[in-house]
Amino acid sequence: MKPVVVVYKPLYEEALQYIQSLCQVEYFPGYERTDPAFVEALGRADGLIGSGLKVDEALLDKAPNLKVIANKSVGYDNLDIGLLKKRGIQAANTPGVLDDTVADTIMALVLAAARRVTELDRFVKTGDWAEKGFHEDQFGVDVHHKTLGIIGMGGIGRTVAKRAHFGFDMNILYHNRSRQEEEEHTYDAVYCTMDELLEQSDFVCVMTPLTEQTRGMIGREAFEKMKETAVFINASRGPVVDEKALIHALQSKQIRAAGLDVFEQEPVRSDNPLLQMDNVVTLPHIGSATEETRKKMAMLAAENVVAGVIGQTLKTPIY
Repeated sequence: MKPVVVVYKPLYEEALQYIQSLCQVEYFPGYERTDPAFVEALGRADGLIGSGLKVDEALLDKAPNLKVIANKSVGYDNLDIGLLKKRGIQAANTPGVLDDTVADTIMALVLAAARRVTELDRFVKTGDWAEKGFHEDQFGVDVHHKTLGIIGMGGIGRTVAKRAHFGFDMNILYHNRSRQEEEEHTYDAVYCTMDELLEQSDFVCVMTPLTEQTRGMIGREAFEKMKETAVFINASRGPVVDEKALIHALQSKQIRAAGLDVFEQEPVRSDNPLLQMDNVVTLPHIGSATEETRKKMAMLAAENVVAGVIGQTLKTPIY
């Protein structure tokens, strides 16, 4: 009898067909956590694949046969890792395949925030350029030869450093749990304390996973240490940043601007002050959202879940 894999959220056809070739698939592209059919399928599941579903004790109690969970994302803050280990359930994510695409998004945020791209796009489209003319107080700031501070020199951080160093002649500072000697050699990256990075960087880019240690790590004190001309970029997870502190820093002009792909609450509430600020570039959490990359992520997740249910080694295990 084939192992049962529960697929929640839509999955590209190629990845879905691969799982179906080796497993019995229960497919819930528009799942609801409390949907009786979904809960019933969990009771039969050997594997679970998707992204964002909170996997906690309540859910695992409904899935007594579960062997493996494959996240279709690099982040895995939706998983209770300690509980999964305790129950002997494997887990995998999709690192590596999205590094270039997310790095492209980050550099787009850097450029858009520095050169006021979205603000000036609206300026042109509303007719203000023709009516009012363009003036020096609408100038942006250079990106090239500036200092980029990267908090979290993982795969995406390294890829951002590559683009910044070779493409824009930027000076690279980084703060990480451990030193990365290869990046120091290849990109002339300088390891420094968090305070040094915040105080010296023209652009501060957060690229850390969301953990209990990183939740709210960028708060009022951090923004107070940044330059008044600094541009803040977050494309990791929204709760890594104290959003109220970010709003205060922008409103009080402690920093120049921000480029955000993630928020504390997603989708963002329409009354969020960040949406009313011309000096904030906002994206709907689309860091890896290209068709090519999402297909690669889906296929890697599919390979992981199949490996887990048939007793093979996961390609990209979390632990």
